[in-house]
Amino acid sequence: MTILGLGVDIVHLPRIAALISRRSADRFACRVLSPTEYGQWKQITRSAAPAEQIRFLGVRWCVKEASYKALYPLVKPTWKELTYHPLSNGQKPWLQFHPNNANNFEKVGQVHVSISHDGDYIYSSVLIEAPAST
Repeated sequence: MTILGLGVDIVHLPRIAALISRRSADRFACRVLSPTEYGQWKQITRSAAPAEQIRFLGVRWCVKEASYKALYPLVKPTWKELTYHPLSNGQKPWLQFHPNNANNFEKVGQVHVSISHDGDYIYSSVLIEAPAST
């Protein structure tokens, strides 16, 4: 396994809360979420408490910041080219990279993500592998 990059990030949730209070939570979500995540966001806003909504946005912000750090300068992804998939049905969290430029897809192999949160903080690490040789 050849590692292309490792990125980490930490987010203080009150910062995310302040960002969305200055604008609207939906405007912030439109800016940073992929179409898949935005669909999840719309479902969450119907039933989840404000703290859960802030955590949802904070996790995705954190993971995407860490992934940008891991991919740069090889690839400079936009927010919407990355989709975070949380722990589900025993499958560990993962990050989907769906670049607008097909050439960028060939530059990136497997993407590994780890996320942790405690109180007002979210931490994420992203490891990017080189694509498998053909």
